[in-house]
Amino acid sequence: MIIGVPKEIKPQENRVGAVPAMVHALVGDGHTVLVQKGAGLGAGLSDEAYAGAGAQIVDDAAGVYGAADMIIKVKEPLASEYPLIKPGQLLFTYFHFAASRELTDAMIASGAHCFAYETLDVDGKLPLLTPMSEVAGRMAIQVGAASLEAHHGGRGVLLGGVPGVDPATVLVLGGGVVGYNAALMAAGMGARVLVMDIDLDRLRYLSEVMPANVDLLHSNPYSIREKLPQADLVVGAVLVHGARAPRLVTRADLSIMKNDGPVVVDVAVDQGGCIETCKPTTHDNPTFVVDGVVHYCVANMPGAVPRTSTFALTNATAPYARQLARLGAKDALQDPVLRSAANVLGSKVTHSAVAEAFDLEFVDPLRAV
Repeated sequence: MIIGVPKEIKPQENRVGAVPAMVHALVGDGHTVLVQKGAGLGAGLSDEAYAGAGAQIVDDAAGVYGAADMIIKVKEPLASEYPLIKPGQLLFTYFHFAASRELTDAMIASGAHCFAYETLDVDGKLPLLTPMSEVAGRMAIQVGAASLEAHHGGRGVLLGGVPGVDPATVLVLGGGVVGYNAALMAAGMGARVLVMDIDLDRLRYLSEVMPANVDLLHSNPYSIREKLPQADLVVGAVLVHGARAPRLVTRADLSIMKNDGPVVVDVAVDQGGCIETCKPTTHDNPTFVVDGVVHYCVANMPGAVPRTSTFALTNATAPYARQLARLGAKDALQDPVLRSAANVLGSKVTHSAVAEAFDLEFVDPLRAV
């Protein structure tokens, strides 16, 4: 199989879909790997390193897409890439279809086979989402702490306080991988941390591993509204597999928050966001203010630390990429794990949450190809 690794073009996205070690493994499996010139530079990976691992360096994206049977990326294709995608081509990347009807329609029209990192399921876990969720959860506290500084529009509060002065209160909505990492980072910085989740078993687990300055609470609309007035920083960290994120904080809820620059960081923004007033922003212009609340809603947060993020991601994706390349789209569907990643196959929507999000027909992936 010919496998293509294009350069990412989303603003401030410096990750890359494959590292030289992954290329070396794919070439060793008998595949040809095409890497777009400069694709890895943002993550500190030179063209020479890829060539040394056995890749062929291609000048532009059109050359990569035009020759490749399979594309390995990091982020979803953007509009300028849509015309490059061929019917029957296998795409393996983050898609987050439920957050974008435009992307969903474009991939349906392309006739490509779209396997999404974020829905690949192993016994109820999402191993290809986990590494970026770990990065995003930890980053949420870094960027939230910075946004609380007065020159960034925040309340002028130091997250951990100092002796004689209260620390900030951080409210984390969701106790999954993102929430766990956010809470751990905030607690380590000395903040008072509240984590809310609907899963009592998850809360019991977190009670065993979290430090003493983390309180664990059952989540419901009433309890969220009860705690919002206390929060200096709110982290939205909820996930529904393959579906749009639930709205947990409404525009009306902002009025009960502190009125002098509290901060919300919506890590779920790439799945539509769990805070109603959030909209995707970029690393160049990451924040905006609504009703006195600073919003940080960068949709590709891990892209700010591309070297860490690229190696963390490809450590997880490489084994599945090798399986997909060996089997091809049709035979890969016989594996229930790979089948769980199939979102759109040859113009058919094959993930129920994506079909439900846009009232589209769902087709069992085993019947789609």
